[in-house]
Amino acid sequence: MKSAKTRKRAGRILIFTLKLLVGIIMLSPIIWVSTGSFKTLTEFTTSSELLPQKGTLGNFKYIFYHSNYLLYIRNTVLLMAGTTLGTLLSSSLVAYPLARMEFPGKNLIFSLIVGTMMIPNIALIVPQYIMFGKVGWLDSLLPMIVPAFFAYPYNVFLFRQFFRSIPRELDEAATMDGCSRIGIFFRILIPLSKSTFTTIGVLSCVFWWNELTQPVFYINSDKWRTLTIALMTTFMYTSGNAFVINWPSIMAASTLMILPPMFLYLFGSRFLVEGIKTSGLKG
Repeated sequence: MKSAKTRKRAGRILIFTLKLLVGIIMLSPIIWVSTGSFKTLTEFTTSSELLPQKGTLGNFKYIFYHSNYLLYIRNTVLLMAGTTLGTLLSSSLVAYPLARMEFPGKNLIFSLIVGTMMIPNIALIVPQYIMFGKVGWLDSLLPMIVPAFFAYPYNVFLFRQFFRSIPRELDEAATMDGCSRIGIFFRILIPLSKSTFTTIGVLSCVFWWNELTQPVFYINSDKWRTLTIALMTTFMYTSGNAFVINWPSIMAASTLMILPPMFLYLFGSRFLVEGIKTSGLKG
């Protein structure tokens, strides 16, 4: 009996040790970036030490005083807020009739919507670039915000699956009380779908906060530059005949950029697991 308890305890210790090692490995890039943000450029290029010898806040001051970092934050927040609002509103509205109403061709429409998930996003960028160029939307956030108001297939799928798990008797009771279809959506389904809304909202915020491909295609001027573009271009300069990349400043900007998604995850982690789990309860 004692031997069995000992083996069980040893197994737990082994599993904990493995989890700890995996956690350290996954966090090592973040730790390296965070410590590098407190180094000088000379120390970063000449020393291989993880911790800075003489910590400095100069890199954080540099990104605020020698670049339009606050402007880039504003643009990124506008992009993230606009796309997330459009995604939540449009995807839930499209999913509502597919989940709660009966009409001819409903399954076909849903199949076509889900089928569009098979099309790679990168294949659509060039046609979209030409289209947005003709309407004069290039070099702005509109080419990324406006499409979000036309529903993303994966989010429609998640909303539909969750709406189908809510008892239809609630709709019937609300109808008997004189509630309209749109009233049922806003007064019953939305309050009961907080976990799904939070899940999709957090995923959308993190995606657009980190998105690089589309901003690079559509944005040319500094006026609408986002943080991801700024990390690529702002902290590089020429000194004489040499091309210098200010790595400590890039790491300082990256450290600040990491914080919002981390706080979002801490806020929404419980809803993320619950929302993804419950979205597949009913087929």
